Amino acid sequence: MELVEERPCRYRIERHGAMRVPGVVFASRDLLADAEKSLAQVVNVATVPGIVGASYAMPDIHWGYGFPIGGVAATDVDEGGVVSPGGVGFDISCGVRLLAADARGGELRRALPAVMDGLDRAIPRGAGPGGVWRPSGAGPLERILADGSRYAVEEGYGEERDLARCEDGGAVAGADVTQVGERARQRGLAQVGSLGSGNHFLEVQQVAEVYDTAVAEAFGLTDGQVCVMIHCGSRGLGHQICTDHVRAMDRAMARYGITVPDRQLACAPVDSPEGEAYLGAMAAAANYGRANRQLLTHAAREVFRRAAGARLSLVYDVSHNLAKAETHDVAGRPRRLCVHRKGATRAFPPGHPELPPDLRRSGQPVLIPGTMGTASYVLTGVIGGDAFHSTCHGAGRVLSRHQAARAVTGKEVRARLDAAGIAVRPRSWRGLAEETPEAYKDVSAVVAASERAGLCRTVARLVPLGVVKG
Repeated sequence: MELVEERPCRYRIERHGAMRVPGVVFASRDLLADAEKSLAQVVNVATVPGIVGASYAMPDIHWGYGFPIGGVAATDVDEGGVVSPGGVGFDISCGVRLLAADARGGELRRALPAVMDGLDRAIPRGAGPGGVWRPSGAGPLERILADGSRYAVEEGYGEERDLARCEDGGAVAGADVTQVGERARQRGLAQVGSLGSGNHFLEVQQVAEVYDTAVAEAFGLTDGQVCVMIHCGSRGLGHQICTDHVRAMDRAMARYGITVPDRQLACAPVDSPEGEAYLGAMAAAANYGRANRQLLTHAAREVFRRAAGARLSLVYDVSHNLAKAETHDVAGRPRRLCVHRKGATRAFPPGHPELPPDLRRSGQPVLIPGTMGTASYVLTGVIGGDAFHSTCHGAGRVLSRHQAARAVTGKEVRARLDAAGIAVRPRSWRGLAEETPEAYKDVSAVVAASERAGLCRTVARLVPLGVVKG
């Protein structure tokens, strides 16, 4: 397919075949060097009913299930627009949370080994069961699914300010726990407050550079400050919900006269029984993901208090795998949309009414984790941001986990990190090898392309001091 460069870091795929809208890709040529399969998915997404604007892709685009990871697509609810579980992904509400400590890097250096050992013991991780909290029966789990971080805070796992600094106030509206199947509940019950595996992590960081002092101060960040970044999602519960509802939509598409070029794009109208059932279950899984990060926050706070005498305050918590009801101007008029962001972060601009009052002048914090051992970034949304106010979500994978594990051993990765002064606490050597930095794109290049494309603005760069991996 032909990519037409419209302006720096913005390429267009013209409509052809069954495409209802063009494709728009925000990236540099270098970042797209191996993106052929994922660009074909951008074209496929452009065929779904009700899609408006364009089928968008972020600079960290890579191949995914149905939708590319790094894909953004919005459908018009009042014009037969659909919702597709593939546009959210299996790890529903996977996202990032950033906490700022009342300590600087130099002050923490002596206590860092004790902090890392404490986190190693306190943070449940890995592919199986185990969590900070084991709810006693169905009642507490239902409250988690309905109320997310709010319920965790009510139960003593946080503070009221946490909710103001969390997307949606800590809980997505419209959760329907009746649409969460028994198998998903069973998987979720044993994993409440756990990191999981794969690219999920808890990382102790330091603010290495501030690019916008006023916005950084509004976020609660200063040069040299210690931070904690948590990246995880809804674990097995979210995966099972996606699996269950993809099957239901695959069976229902013929009834609505929907055909798609890839069955992984299974979808149904937003206002259909199948669409409403999925969105209700998805919101419940999102609330589980929010509670998950809230519980891990509590565990990290306890470790920092005991080992370093430091306090952690929430900067922000935002998901990058979600479908949300939002109103945006399309062709000059406001329209009610279902905005799919899969491996893409919401980036609301200054003045947006959904931001808390203390962030309204600065814009929404956007949290971009780097690869293990490299920098992470804090960005902010900008006025006029494209793709329904969305931007990248991370570095973007270039090697499969199998390829990465064949290229390097976990012990080699640990030795490399130790040599760089980064303390690492892995759950397994294989998992460490799978997440070696060369398995990913250069996160600095991804962030630079996002900013050059006008999607966001860089606020601060953070570097790792220690990492806890599944």
